Amino acid sequence: MSEIVRPPESVYNLLPKEEVHAEKPPRYMSKYRPQVVLEKKSTKDAMRTMGPAKVEVPSPDKYLKKQSKEPKLPAKTQCLKEARNTCTVRKPAVPARTDNPLMGIRTKRDFIKTATAVPMKPQPACVDSSKGHKQLLEKSGLLPKYIKKKHYGEVPEYLQQRNEEEQRAQEEYDNFVKEQREQGAMKHLSDEERQDILERLKKNWDQLQHEYQGLSLVTDTMSKKSRKERLEVAMKQLENDINLFERFKTVYIPNN
Repeated sequence: MSEIVRPPESVYNLLPKEEVHAEKPPRYMSKYRPQVVLEKKSTKDAMRTMGPAKVEVPSPDKYLKKQSKEPKLPAKTQCLKEARNTCTVRKPAVPARTDNPLMGIRTKRDFIKTATAVPMKPQPACVDSSKGHKQLLEKSGLLPKYIKKKHYGEVPEYLQQRNEEEQRAQEEYDNFVKEQREQGAMKHLSDEERQDILERLKKNWDQLQHEYQGLSLVTDTMSKKSRKERLEVAMKQLENDINLFERFKTVYIPNN
């Protein structure tokens, strides 16, 4: 069983205490309340009669009579009968027995050609849905129309113009290189010299690769990191040089 928790004993608890009653604040009332009540009463009283207050009451003598709202036709008079019997447009007269019909009238229409003409063939169409929707086969994109064009397979004009510009730029560059070489500013490497330089570059790259593979796997010091970075940069530069010598067969170098 849980023990009952009692307040601590004190002498002050024996003294009688006065009961304190909390006073509630007065209820809030808006200062616009009377005005709102008056506006509500004024609008409510205006609609109490379900319509206008004063309506003209119909007279008991003017009650709704039978067929009073049907449209009334004008009264029949002698003038209307005469107008109905008279006719403003007369029919043509009957031809006499002595009148001859018109002769020699011919038409330009060729009835034989019209009768022997071949009927028009229906245009081929294709159905592209299960509900029967069809479209013309020529406009559907299923016929090979593009490969049958007159200029199919030819090089476009803009590509021809671009090729001419590239060829002209290459010729200008070759002329410039030729002039510089004639002046002695540049030297043309022969195939033997280019192959010799290429083999030396590859040999240097093999040495750096062998040295790079001999590095330790753990680069925990600054010297190891710097050495590894230096070898990577040198190998990258050699790879670019080897790629340059392999791509271009004609190589020029300055004399100085």
